[in-house]
Amino acid sequence: MNKPHTTSAVSKVKSEPVRGLFIDGKEQPAGSRETFPVISPGTGEVIAHTVNADESDVDAAVASARHAFESEPWRKMSERSRAKLVYKLGDALEKHLEELYELETLNNGRPTRETRAQLAKVPDLFRYNTGLALAKRDAVIPVDGNYLGYTLRRPVGVVANITPFNHPLLIAARNLAPTFASGCTTVVKPSEYTPLTTIRLWEIFNDAGLPPGVFNIVTGLGASTGKALTAHPGINKLVLTGGTESGRLAGAAAARNFAHQTLELGGKAPVVVFDDFDVNQSVNYAAFGTFIGAGQTCICSSRHLVQRTIYQEFVEKLAAKARGIKVGDPFAKTTQMGPVVSERQRQRVLDFVKIGLDEGARLVAGGGVPEHLKESGGFYIEPTVFADVTPNMRIAREEVFGPFTVVMPFDSEEEALRMANDSQYGLAAAVRTNNVARAHRFAEDLEAGIIWINDHHRVDAASPWGGVKDSGTGREFGQEAFDHYFYTKAVMVNKSNEPFDWFEPEMRDLRLN
Repeated sequence: MNKPHTTSAVSKVKSEPVRGLFIDGKEQPAGSRETFPVISPGTGEVIAHTVNADESDVDAAVASARHAFESEPWRKMSERSRAKLVYKLGDALEKHLEELYELETLNNGRPTRETRAQLAKVPDLFRYNTGLALAKRDAVIPVDGNYLGYTLRRPVGVVANITPFNHPLLIAARNLAPTFASGCTTVVKPSEYTPLTTIRLWEIFNDAGLPPGVFNIVTGLGASTGKALTAHPGINKLVLTGGTESGRLAGAAAARNFAHQTLELGGKAPVVVFDDFDVNQSVNYAAFGTFIGAGQTCICSSRHLVQRTIYQEFVEKLAAKARGIKVGDPFAKTTQMGPVVSERQRQRVLDFVKIGLDEGARLVAGGGVPEHLKESGGFYIEPTVFADVTPNMRIAREEVFGPFTVVMPFDSEEEALRMANDSQYGLAAAVRTNNVARAHRFAEDLEAGIIWINDHHRVDAASPWGGVKDSGTGREFGQEAFDHYFYTKAVMVNKSNEPFDWFEPEMRDLRLN
């Protein structure tokens, strides 16, 4: 086969020194620190090296964020001035989208068509949060007696932001926007697999006038750098997107310091397909929900529950659709699905293929490495579909995080709902039906934080995003996310000039509180 496309981003990144520490408005030299390679999933080539930051680096980054949070230029900045700056950051980001499209595709392997569709909306996150900041109002509370009660919301402080490899720039930005708009400061640790667009974002924002120390970056491994950051006593809030077990460990570490938390964790999204919805459209949405990002999304449509009357037709058409998806070089215009992020991730998917076969499920599409890509050096795998799966099988219960889905039949609405909710996860779910009443019933009864009716993957800056059960806590996007970057003070003003002495000699019946 032809070697995958070489981009100008490859040449630029390879020519740069080891990078990864951005503290107090300056890039810090790597010095004698431990480093590790950054590999492009499309080719398996080393495209950069970055630092494995240690505890002292994390200490310095958190201290920088704390100093910026408490310093006058940021703390005393008026809300309107801060809003103008955050809006300006969105504009600066938008001006650099073309290079960010290329760099993101190079670093995480998503086809450029996907990268463009996703990142084009990222600048609006900053504009939306600007609007929330300008519209923020505190409450005046009706209270008993001659008192004025009101609230003051104040930014929580230093935010630790742990981002994943699957949507590096989007997930960093969806938390940076409310962080800056609220007046907080941050230390970001990007995934060790995909730090490059986060580093470039720091440069863009630094050039746009973000004050030193408001945005700091430490690169490194989760077990070392991530552990030091999440357990740091200087953080006031932890925002993490990742696997459930890593989130559990990080959340427990942050909880020791009573940090606020927003955790978006694993998922095993059920998609309930009824026979009153067009089968071909159901199949198209199934492929879209499963194979975008090579299935490396927490909201991947990994469990398809299909009404038995259309089950066989659905399985056959989804299998054909999966086999027809063009897997290859993420920079090629004809590519419809790129690689997974690493050889380790590919092996995980292949291991689940074996598990599914051993459990007796029927493999109807994929399950291996595409023949024409075996010598490419990239981490490619075929879109994979299993049929005749039962709810107790591991492939129906565990998160695979790859281009992998299972199909199971159901007979009644009650059975479908029971199967959908029979999971430790509760991030996203979807329903395909033309029955409006049924759609609303499922929206009410599905145990998930995000519900799509006749759609998948749809997100908006204004719509809250997060899960229940083992899929995490808190919400990103929307008013709900913005509000969680504040703590609330309650202020009670006594409007009376009446004398007061609880310990007076007369011992009259005065109020106790």
